[in-house]
Amino acid sequence: MQQWHLKTKGRNEPLKKERPRWKSDYPMTDGQLRSKRDEFWDTAPAFEGRKEIWDALKAAAFAVEANDHELAQAIVDGASITLPHGTLTECYDELGTRYQLPVYCLASPVNLIMERSEEDGTDALEPAPNTRREFQLKVRLSSGKDVKLNASMLDTIGQLKKQLHAVEGIETCWQRWFFSGKLLTDRIKLQETKIQKDYVIQVIVNQPQETQN
Repeated sequence: MQQWHLKTKGRNEPLKKERPRWKSDYPMTDGQLRSKRDEFWDTAPAFEGRKEIWDALKAAAFAVEANDHELAQAIVDGASITLPHGTLTECYDELGTRYQLPVYCLASPVNLIMERSEEDGTDALEPAPNTRREFQLKVRLSSGKDVKLNASMLDTIGQLKKQLHAVEGIETCWQRWFFSGKLLTDRIKLQETKIQKDYVIQVIVNQPQETQN
């Protein structure tokens, strides 16, 4: 079966060690790259192909990103995945089904912007006074407590984290904000989340153990 497959689909090359180099159409932050990857892997099993092969490709892609070439090759071999060109961008399972991984799942773009947690939001242009409309934003802490913040749709998550710190004393680095199951990074503006004024944002507080004692 395996020999027949290799004849019909061409030779099987070992996985190349070099990661692909690519440039995004726009400067992309680390958070945007993660969201783009999550979106692909969430929808990939709905494409043609078997879920177990998609799962193997996801694990192999993570190994490639972590520079663990041997693990990536072992995953590919274990799932009987054929690589005609030695890359995960085009591969086949043993039934001959074709799978394609976008380049952004295999490597970061050369124009990636690394996010900073401290100054986020402070270097952004201040909105004109007449465009800022404030409302009460409800956030729900992992303790179950609800807190209301004065927010505008132009505020960044980083700015709102600082406000929550001022109100509740929770360090910004301990806060992880989620809406609709997605992690909100510091540079995202509230308007980008498509949140409505009566919705609730979940805030997971990862307080260090020694600080709690």
